[in-house]
Amino acid sequence: MGAYILRRLLLMIPTLFGIMAISFVVIQFAPGGPVEQVIANLSGQGGGAADRVGGGAGDFGGQNGSGEASGYRGAQGLDPAFIAKLEQQFGFDKPPLERFGLMIWNYLRFDFGESYFRSVSVIDLIVEKMPVSISLGLWITLLSYGISIPLGIRKAVKDGSVFDVWTSAVVIVAYAVPGFLFGVLLIVLFAGGSFYDWFPLSGLTSDNWAQLSWPERILDYFWHLTLPLIAMSLSAFATTTLLTKNSFLDEIRKQYVVTARAKGLSERRVLYGHVFRNAMLIVIAGFPSAFISAFFTGSLLIETIFSLDGLGLLGFDSVYKRDYPVVFATLYIFSLIGLLTSLLSDLTYTWIDPRIDFESRRV
Repeated sequence: MGAYILRRLLLMIPTLFGIMAISFVVIQFAPGGPVEQVIANLSGQGGGAADRVGGGAGDFGGQNGSGEASGYRGAQGLDPAFIAKLEQQFGFDKPPLERFGLMIWNYLRFDFGESYFRSVSVIDLIVEKMPVSISLGLWITLLSYGISIPLGIRKAVKDGSVFDVWTSAVVIVAYAVPGFLFGVLLIVLFAGGSFYDWFPLSGLTSDNWAQLSWPERILDYFWHLTLPLIAMSLSAFATTTLLTKNSFLDEIRKQYVVTARAKGLSERRVLYGHVFRNAMLIVIAGFPSAFISAFFTGSLLIETIFSLDGLGLLGFDSVYKRDYPVVFATLYIFSLIGLLTSLLSDLTYTWIDPRIDFESRRV
């Protein structure tokens, strides 16, 4: 197993390098970069991001009627010295290969630099937003597994019954309804819309959270999470429910189950003493990847609707503003965690069922 883990870890290096290289080419050379963002701000509303680079165009001699040599759309009338200062601050005064090499070297040392437009280090920014995403990812994963596994087992035992048919219909309908649309409905009904005002509309905690006792803090925390979790869980448990049911059905029909029943074992003993471990192998082993998926990809629209400032909203806003340090840092961290999680999922298989041996496999 040690050799297998080592091969997987070594394979992560070119994989991560390829992800970053492709993303660098796609994002770095896309139109509308950070320099253009500042230029657009100057030509439009003024101030804004330009204030963070030491002043407006007037600090560099005003307009000269050119700007064409800079190659940036909308730069006409801005002093070339100002454009050069912008390029130097954002690192665009260096060749692309040098920028990419410097970025990779810094990322290997987990030095992610500072956000272009927020004047804060990228790590501090990610740590600040992480509690929201961890809360959504962790609780939605636990909630979906807590519902899916018992429901899937029950559906397998009652396969073809009225219970199985109507629960399948409910699961399919829930899966088809977009979570963000259901979230809007919940806001209208229960968060101060046209009907009731039972739940808060933004944040993970109330303004007076610091003054609350520990039991009150816990209640306040889950009070804020109730509607977002309901909106996200509507379709989250559908896949796991059907996967659990099909896994149990496949195991129930095998010969060892027939033999166990022939020996006079109770149906409960057969189900939970023999079938459960084999049937749940693929479901439980997928828990790490399910959590990472919910943690990183499932919360953007929910964060937007319920005004939760998490990693999903941070990533979207950074791409929109071309805040490259945040974009590449989050991509690097998420890719690295995703690769490690994939390895952890494989190791979970061997922990659940020691008969599985990855040592003899070629990666």
